[in-house]
Amino acid sequence: MESARNFFKNDQFAEHVGIELLEVSEGRAKAKMEIKEHHLNGINIAHGGAIFSLADLAFAVASNSHKTIALGINASISYLKAVANGTLIAEAKEVSLNPKLATYEIRVTDENNDLIAIFLGTVYRKKDKI
Repeated sequence: MESARNFFKNDQFAEHVGIELLEVSEGRAKAKMEIKEHHLNGINIAHGGAIFSLADLAFAVASNSHKTIALGINASISYLKAVANGTLIAEAKEVSLNPKLATYEIRVTDENNDLIAIFLGTVYRKKDKI
């Protein structure tokens, strides 16, 4: 899964916001983000955009783990629990794969394994290699 790891190394935004890639395998990825002050919104809970970015990175790495370029065409997220501190983990798993489309479910949990958000994303799979 070296190509997926290299893909992550080129993601400057994820690095900028403090997302760390933990695991990669075909159709799967796991990433974490420690909630810091700059991740908080106006009411001092983790900003939805920060949580979305964590899930989106796991989605991107998992979907590109097949060594061909995969581009997101749809993504949705449901926020289930507010969180203001600690570490969030996003685990992506492939739920559907065909030559042109693939769908992934990403579960975002806190360090107590409480479910914080569920993200569902679909990619268009190009024939171009990474």
